[in-house]
Amino acid sequence: MRYISTRGEAPALGFEDVLLTGLASDGGLYVPESLPHFSLEEIRSWRGLSYSELAFNVMHPFVDDAIPADDFRKMLDETYAGFTHQAVAPLVQLDTNEWVLELFRGPTLAFKDFALQLLGRLLDYVLEKRNQHVVIMGATSGDTGSAAIEGCRRCEHVDIFILHPHQRVSEVQRRQMTTVQGDNIHNIAVKGNFDDCQRMVKESFGDQSFLGGKTQLAAVNSINWARIMAQIVYYFQASLALGGPDRSMAFSVPTGNFGDIFAGYLAKKMGLPISQLVIATNRNDILHRFMSGNKYEQHKLEHTLSPSMDIMVSSNFERLLFDLHGRDGAAVKELLENAAKGPVSIEDYRWRHARKLFDSDAVDDKTTCDTIREIYERNEYLLDPHTAIGVRAARTCRRDPAVPMITLGTAHPAKFPDAIAESGLSVKPELPAHMADLFEREERYTVLDNDVAGVQAFIAQHWKNA
Repeated sequence: MRYISTRGEAPALGFEDVLLTGLASDGGLYVPESLPHFSLEEIRSWRGLSYSELAFNVMHPFVDDAIPADDFRKMLDETYAGFTHQAVAPLVQLDTNEWVLELFRGPTLAFKDFALQLLGRLLDYVLEKRNQHVVIMGATSGDTGSAAIEGCRRCEHVDIFILHPHQRVSEVQRRQMTTVQGDNIHNIAVKGNFDDCQRMVKESFGDQSFLGGKTQLAAVNSINWARIMAQIVYYFQASLALGGPDRSMAFSVPTGNFGDIFAGYLAKKMGLPISQLVIATNRNDILHRFMSGNKYEQHKLEHTLSPSMDIMVSSNFERLLFDLHGRDGAAVKELLENAAKGPVSIEDYRWRHARKLFDSDAVDDKTTCDTIREIYERNEYLLDPHTAIGVRAARTCRRDPAVPMITLGTAHPAKFPDAIAESGLSVKPELPAHMADLFEREERYTVLDNDVAGVQAFIAQHWKNA
């Protein structure tokens, strides 16, 4: 399996190099040169498999001969054994033909665990094999950071630097990152927003000279292909649990950076019958404005009750644009350069092609709270604010009631007590046992100005072999 850049100028790489490289040298994102495709008969034969067995079948073509099959199986078994539900990603029914896929049963209570607990093992395996050390630099709007730290904190060949927007993540999200102890773990609170953090990461990957040539950066954000690869699996799992592939499914996906929903798009291209994908966003609605009106325009980023989606520059959207433009890297590069200067649109026929599969909705804080309260009063089931946005968007955009609608439950409600309280409910979501003492643990993080040179200097000074 070879991987190519969405901007068409970087060299094609194998899986190992893509895993360690993250952002392509031309500024693009890596995607497979060709996707594996599974027949309905093959997908049907996967019914009854454990989650890790299914994950092996879906992901192994992407890894190919980079990791021996038995070693990869062992990694998957170890990764998903750490989840608190035997089904790993259980389904909960809300209404007739309406479901929530619980993706928060991992160690850090968010869907990011599905990829990042595996990514740590992949990195350790490849770095040990190469006798190489890397510096992980990542940006988080809330959940990626804690999942990355948990997944990589035991890696012997890694230093981890996670940037989060200062005072713009929930307290639980912050503490999940800042209370993990380790000489190789560094949390940086940037006086800015998530887009500022993400921009610093991209700039640093583009010019790594601040590391003095002694090491290289590795990515944990969803610019890293391995993140997307691992997220494809639960679309297959949910479909098989509800009668797929003999019936089509619809999915509503709370998304800010477009990675999770892009995984669903790939699942469809790989042969899974999916009739609709709903992009569910908050007031930071650039994806909704594009999908509903073919206008890609950045607005000022707003702070909301769903902070993991407080994102205006959706990195993984570039991967979809690459496909919509017939995999023409030069066209994608030109479009994104223009988008940095002002609003852009794509050709009408390309946009209409996307609309055959995608719908979208933007949900404000009040409606988010209303949805949390309504679902709890009717079902005694508590949604976190991101999942609530997904449920509301699913109900607004649903095309066919006969098709099962599955909302991706992206985080545990205990991570967002302020949103639960604002919904008017007296119920207080409890953290699970392994995190019960979270508010008593010592925190450790550094607040830095919104300045890429200052952040780079901090990293250059503090990585292990500096």
